[in-house]
Amino acid sequence: MFTAAVLGATGYAGIELVRLLNSHPEVEIKMLVSHSFVGKKISEVYPNFKGVLDLECEDLDVDKAAACDVVFTALPHGASKEVIPQLYNKGARIIDLSGDFRYDDADVYAKWYGEEHSSPEILKESVYGLCELHRDKIKNTRLVGNPGCYTTCSILGLAPLLANGIVKSDNIIVDAKSGVTGAGRSSALDYSFCECTENAKAYKIATHRHTSEIEQELSKLAGEEIMISFTPHLIPQKRGILSTMYANLKKDKTTEELIELYKEYYKDEYFVRVYDSGLPETNHVAGSNFVDIGLVVDTRLKRVVISSVIDNIGKGAAGQAVQNMNILLGLDEKTGLSGAGFYL
Repeated sequence: MFTAAVLGATGYAGIELVRLLNSHPEVEIKMLVSHSFVGKKISEVYPNFKGVLDLECEDLDVDKAAACDVVFTALPHGASKEVIPQLYNKGARIIDLSGDFRYDDADVYAKWYGEEHSSPEILKESVYGLCELHRDKIKNTRLVGNPGCYTTCSILGLAPLLANGIVKSDNIIVDAKSGVTGAGRSSALDYSFCECTENAKAYKIATHRHTSEIEQELSKLAGEEIMISFTPHLIPQKRGILSTMYANLKKDKTTEELIELYKEYYKDEYFVRVYDSGLPETNHVAGSNFVDIGLVVDTRLKRVVISSVIDNIGKGAAGQAVQNMNILLGLDEKTGLSGAGFYL
């Protein structure tokens, strides 16, 4: 039985991680860290755990955390890069759910986060934890930068096209919509019930940080620098991301041809489901670790439109973190994650 510590256990991504780990057959949760709820049982903070998991939240003890087989850091951006060097230097295996260790280049981090990276030498050791693309590197690292939710949905939706040189690289558009849990467990007015219900809005147009992650990974796939137009939206639901992507084809292709291309590209990926026809919806994946993808070729415009959906705190955060853990620990990748979504 492997042991795990969760830092930032009481945020939305953190508590979803706790829920998944608690039912994982090969893992025992040894430590829950929550600065805001030190001394409280997790079941007092989240009553759904009453009688299921009554472990007490505690303040961070780096030595105790590093003694676990894997440490999850579900901390705010900026906080992770202060804590992770301490854990890393003690030999810990770490999966970081923040944006602090997702980048190949510290200068890119500084540009998009507005501050210098405090541990560029450790950043160089991290692996971008998009399992379907970097599985072999993940196996051999001690630090995984767990991808963002928008990025997971968008990169996997576009990957087969760019890896195979099917689309032009100069005018890719990603229009993405997220449930409110994507903003974290915040009391900010923008995310209160009355502000979110019966409402939808775009935000951070051309400036959202996930743009840089998407561009980093798509550039690797394409073998050239890729820049995208990325617009995120907040929609009135708890879970789910829907990314609709537009790319211009280099030459004529049918919908059926591209569906076969996607199926071949993802043929060994349990968590990626390519639709034979029709388009996926967020309730097809809510509560799961699946990525569902559908597409249509607009022959009139010689353009392909791809629709990709995930659960933003599942495959977009906690589920992917567990998938990364399974790879790191040499377990079957599907362990603890193979169930269907909620649907309702």
